[in-house]
Amino acid sequence: MTFGLYKSQLLFFCSYIVGCTLRTVLHHSTSMRFCDWSVLVRRLYVQTQDTPNPRSLKFMPGRAVMGTGTLSFPSVSHAKSSPLARSIFKVEGVKAVFFGPDFITVTKRDDDVQWADIRRGVIGAVTEFFQSGSPITTGETDTHSEDEDEVVSMIKELLDTRIRPTVQEDGGDVIFKGFEDGTVRLKLLGSCTGCPSSTRTLKSGIENMLQFYIPEVDHVEQVEDEVDEISNKVFSDLERKLNDS
Repeated sequence: MTFGLYKSQLLFFCSYIVGCTLRTVLHHSTSMRFCDWSVLVRRLYVQTQDTPNPRSLKFMPGRAVMGTGTLSFPSVSHAKSSPLARSIFKVEGVKAVFFGPDFITVTKRDDDVQWADIRRGVIGAVTEFFQSGSPITTGETDTHSEDEDEVVSMIKELLDTRIRPTVQEDGGDVIFKGFEDGTVRLKLLGSCTGCPSSTRTLKSGIENMLQFYIPEVDHVEQVEDEVDEISNKVFSDLERKLNDS
């Protein structure tokens, strides 16, 4: 009888110890899972990818940037409406910034600037920005509307469905600027700007495709906005003065 009572008490004690241990393990396991999940939510992994333009690098934060559409900042003076673009321009050596649906293309000023330094600065700016929860832009972007004829509609549809997605994979973009007398006028953005192969891309790629599907297209030419031409001239003059000094 005494042995049976002792056995019952021993089993009860062991059950109590096991129960306490399981509750402790489950508590810590749940806490660890919660903490790990929180850290993963806050952490941002920014990947980089080379582009056909050696002066441009594509940054992919693993989340939407523009979502739909693109936005180009050829100089810091164009970045007033975007806190993220302004932060990136603060990195030494950055010349231009371009936002794609899910990527950011950064163009450096010259070949003497090392990508290693720019990469660290841009990744830091992008990570800090997305963790802040701030909007990409603070104001509305300009929208362009026009009465489009059938040919213009076909050109834009072909650009949007066949050409722009391919160009965006390399960190750039192509914007339709007009069609007149058989000539399609396009503006190259992102990594396409200043790319050594941009002329070949226009003639061998875009022009041939547009001519194949749209007989009314005779030529494709690259255009620059007036403000881009002014910015490039100012930068070239400054670069020449620095080299002469």
